[in-house]
Amino acid sequence: MAEPKPAILIVEREPELSALAVDLRSRFGADFTVLTAATPAAALETLQSLASRSQPVALVFAGDAGHEGDGVEVLTDAQRLHPFAKRILLVDRNYSPTNPVVRAMMLGQVDYHLSKPWRRERTLYPAVADFLADWAASQESASGSVFRVIGAEDDARCHEIRDLLARGGLPSSFHSARSEVGKRLLSEHGISGARLPVVIGYDGHTMVDPSHAQLLEVLGMRVHPGSKGCDVLVLGGGPAGLAAGVYAASEGLETIVLESVSTGGQAGTSALIRNYLGFAHGISGVDFAVQACEQAWLFGADLVLSQAATSLTVRGSDRVVGTSDGSTLHAKAVVIATGVSWRRLGVPRLEELVGAGVFYGAAGSEARAMTGQHVFLVGAGNSAGQAALNLAKYAASVTILMRGHSLATSMSEYLITELVETPTIRVRPGVEVVDGSGERRLECLVLQDHYTGHAETVAAAALFVMIGAEPRTEWLPPSILRDSSGYIRTGRELRGGGGSNSPWPLEREPFPLECSVPGVFAAGDVRSRSVKRVASAVGEGSTAIQMVHEYFREPTEARLGAGAALVGADG
Repeated sequence: MAEPKPAILIVEREPELSALAVDLRSRFGADFTVLTAATPAAALETLQSLASRSQPVALVFAGDAGHEGDGVEVLTDAQRLHPFAKRILLVDRNYSPTNPVVRAMMLGQVDYHLSKPWRRERTLYPAVADFLADWAASQESASGSVFRVIGAEDDARCHEIRDLLARGGLPSSFHSARSEVGKRLLSEHGISGARLPVVIGYDGHTMVDPSHAQLLEVLGMRVHPGSKGCDVLVLGGGPAGLAAGVYAASEGLETIVLESVSTGGQAGTSALIRNYLGFAHGISGVDFAVQACEQAWLFGADLVLSQAATSLTVRGSDRVVGTSDGSTLHAKAVVIATGVSWRRLGVPRLEELVGAGVFYGAAGSEARAMTGQHVFLVGAGNSAGQAALNLAKYAASVTILMRGHSLATSMSEYLITELVETPTIRVRPGVEVVDGSGERRLECLVLQDHYTGHAETVAAAALFVMIGAEPRTEWLPPSILRDSSGYIRTGRELRGGGGSNSPWPLEREPFPLECSVPGVFAAGDVRSRSVKRVASAVGEGSTAIQMVHEYFREPTEARLGAGAALVGADG
């Protein structure tokens, strides 16, 4: 007997919603069962019936029809009975802040909205296709995974591999080498299991304990540049670096983008970026990174992963960057967009459990594994808020720990509102993690209350740490001037406070975003006094390329003179 088709449910309250059912059956009826309900009560009965038959629900459309709250209540019931169904509120095209969808989106009660009236081919069908694609992505199971990872449950390397695959937009499943499935997979592929982890691709290709570079090569990524020289070398593949890569390549500059791990930066780990211009319903960090990479590549940028910059020197008019594989790259200009890394907790016993219950960053690859578990998250910024909301879809409880007294000083209001309205999320101000333990993976945490001094031990399945950032600038030479925290000084900052350590060497003023070495620019989070937002990083990445053009318009003699003066400082 064939499995029932996934359902699309429409709660009908007015004539145009009946028309919506006709339109959806016309385009999607071959693959989905389109159902209708005349009232919220009838919709709830239908949702319960579908749940009892284990028939998946892909989309639920509900209209307000003048009865405030009705549509949202239906969608809330839908999420309770069918957690992965995508919820769409049908609203009049009305840009008033009192429109029901504004509050519903802010509270996370709906996933999308659809404005009435719609145009089938131009607005309705493309939008619904996107909704269904997102639902399908959330349904990917082990059998539908592109890669299968077999290893030990407490192996940090397994987490690193799955995180790398997740950030590349490739679903993976994990199987313990001691499980029946794990043993069967190893046997079927003729692998003893003496060395773990093992990665099995969709085409049967197997890799035993692959390095990041080996895995990326199998994924079709480049781990070595195609040439040793270029016009613009961009260091870092986060929002700022990818924007610089797109604009440089699109403007005809030979461009190399060098990234030490995987693209997207910290933004790439975000479950949903809701305040990025142009994406009304938000965009996941993975989708943002993948689309930006494709865009840069299609303009001709050479994207090179798993290669970190290790040195920067000046040779005449060239800026020369050493890489982690021992090679060097020559560029006429360099854009440093290496971003930041999460600050470590500094608790020895927890550092030993990184990847085995302790994770730095959002670790989206681990969210589903937290189903039914009690997890903790340290952090108070937007990234922490988005991570908590994503974890709350699966975990029994999510506790946010913060040293400060209020989220309002560091988190956007829309996120705070949604956190407060999520019953499984608890915020504990004035609390920090001082210790933890576990036999082979995290089992408990020791929390200390700053107000009372009281310490308590709590059971914990996982700890996600997102407590601020440190710039990735330790590899830079002294001639690149930085502030006391290690962030790169640029532009006007070089005139004040530069001192004798690395003065600005030229007669002209430094360009905005230009570092203390002419022809070297900084963009995004790595730059001193930058605004730590995705949109700001993208803006700086694109602006840096405009400054590169200004720099290239300078007489060659001026650039050669600056380079000669700086060789000793960098060498």
